[in-house]
Amino acid sequence: MNKTHVQVRHKTVFFLEKYFSGETIGYKEFFAIILPIFVDQSFLVIMSLLNTAMISSAGVAAVSAVSMVDSLNIFLINVFIAVATGGTVIVAQYKGSGNRTMVSKTANQAISAVTVISILLCALIICLHLPTLNLLFGHAESDVFHNAKIYLIGSCLSYPFIAVFEAVCGALRGVGETKPCLFLSLLMNLTNTILNVLLITVLHMGIIGLVISVLLARFLGMVASLIYIIKINETLRLRIRSALKIEWSILKKILYIGIPFAAEQMFFNGGKLLTQTFIVQLGTLSITVYAITNSLAWVFQIGPNALGIATVTIVGQCIGRKNIGEAKKFVKAILGLATAVFIAADALIIPLYPLLIKMFHPPHAIIPTIFTLLVISAVAQPLFWSISFILPSALRAAGDSTFTSVTSLLSMWLLRVVLGYILGITLKYGITGVWLAMCIEWSVRGVVFIWRFRGKKWYAHKLID
Repeated sequence: MNKTHVQVRHKTVFFLEKYFSGETIGYKEFFAIILPIFVDQSFLVIMSLLNTAMISSAGVAAVSAVSMVDSLNIFLINVFIAVATGGTVIVAQYKGSGNRTMVSKTANQAISAVTVISILLCALIICLHLPTLNLLFGHAESDVFHNAKIYLIGSCLSYPFIAVFEAVCGALRGVGETKPCLFLSLLMNLTNTILNVLLITVLHMGIIGLVISVLLARFLGMVASLIYIIKINETLRLRIRSALKIEWSILKKILYIGIPFAAEQMFFNGGKLLTQTFIVQLGTLSITVYAITNSLAWVFQIGPNALGIATVTIVGQCIGRKNIGEAKKFVKAILGLATAVFIAADALIIPLYPLLIKMFHPPHAIIPTIFTLLVISAVAQPLFWSISFILPSALRAAGDSTFTSVTSLLSMWLLRVVLGYILGITLKYGITGVWLAMCIEWSVRGVVFIWRFRGKKWYAHKLID
């Protein structure tokens, strides 16, 4: 028995060293980067599930309003997260090259840029909240629209808080310090959930309670992240004076990655928003189906999402060392691992559907539709999701941001939006048609990224000296 155990251990170590180790990062460091992100993503998705379940107690109008506005929130928040990702890429490459001074300077500039952008977005959307909601969701029922208005204004006020938090975590991930990101995220999201239980479930404050909990939790997350990076962390060494001083040479490198990615996020999530307007036309129950199915589908994506986030750090550091072969090796290993995780998630989650759906208290009429969409996801995600989302993270970490952005934009608007309208509205397949169009778009986009990855242009960019 002892001998068998030793043999298994040797085979495991051999496998890990073969696929997950290199000169830049060993397999222990590889998983040390990924595991905190995985726990963080697990927690985020579980909290999202619980929050959706809690707000569902306020009725389908509240669920529908939160779903609609969260689509807009994702659209807007991803703009400054994209700029933060530019900082993550440059920080990772400087970390790989061993230039500690530029690691610190880049982190400072990234946090400053993201803060300014978030404040501008907050002010703009609050001033234009009614025209925005009318343009996107004017067909929604009056109670849904009223709840959406309250939630949008509250969400906008929290943008600067979540922006600073994401910028700090992005810089920390760039140097491979994912454990502090995990603890900061746990602090913010636990606070959010506890406040949701108190304000929504106990005090029955509905949307107002949700807004208050979001604001307080994100403010706490911002304060905690700043205290950590100023007082505790020694790698990034954030200094307020340095953050206030603009260094254009560094900022241009960040924006070289960040601006195309921000444009991609705006138009990509704009396509999602437009798709949401199709769903609004199908009625409140269809919006509810979409909201609940999205919450459950995110459970499948916990592991692969974590791998996608870690890919930027791992590939960025390999590129910083000018080790292209190692970057390719890690990308292939991550894609294989993500596919295995999807298959495991399918086997675990689908049988638990009858139990999971009870959390949301949905009308009985929509339960079969939600299950159908989940099964479609369970089939499509292991095949197409990783090459569609993780692979572009790898390309972007090497500086290939423009190509990934243009590809994502074209696939979104030509396939998910146009095909979604044809299948969902014109051919009257409803929400199922919209969902199928999304999966088809994943497959086409993924094939294009595989073609790019097999060439040489994606790693030919020079971002650092």
